[in-house]
Amino acid sequence: METIAGWIAPAATMIAAIMTASNLGARVTGWGFVVFSIGSVGWVIVAIASGQQNLLWTNGFLAIVNALGIWRWLGRQARYEQGSKVAETRSSERRVPTLFSAASLPGRKLVGAHGETLGELVDGMFRCSDGRLAYIVLRTGGVAGVGERLHALKPEEVVFTEDGVRCGLDAEALAGIRQVEATQWPEAVA
Repeated sequence: METIAGWIAPAATMIAAIMTASNLGARVTGWGFVVFSIGSVGWVIVAIASGQQNLLWTNGFLAIVNALGIWRWLGRQARYEQGSKVAETRSSERRVPTLFSAASLPGRKLVGAHGETLGELVDGMFRCSDGRLAYIVLRTGGVAGVGERLHALKPEEVVFTEDGVRCGLDAEALAGIRQVEATQWPEAVA
């Protein structure tokens, strides 16, 4: 039993870490915490069999943290995501303005004038004065954050649809659009 747990525990922990770090939505993150829980149980078995009290207490505590993660991501956050998806779907089927969830911006691809993917959206900034979108930030190039470029796009430069986010730019035109520093986003985009 200890040998099997000794293999399951690290495998589950590594898989869960990838699932939660990937930020692929509430459901994947929530299931990542379920897999973390399996890893914690495995580590507890190893700790009991080997007499390692520190490993036992650490994973006992992590089991509580994992339960909180499951509740947050498979319970509460999943309901929020479901609610925004229902609103988006209903609005696209009726004669009301179509809705687009702000929470779905990060990670969305921006599709260019010729159907090509220009980059990935990072965030959207809203004005406090009127609640309107001030600009969105797009990530292009680079690998794992190294060498990437961030561009601020005005709301009128993009179109939000049920299928995603589009713009009339191509890669060459985008290269000339205002760049922003990763830690110095502007108050407004001119």
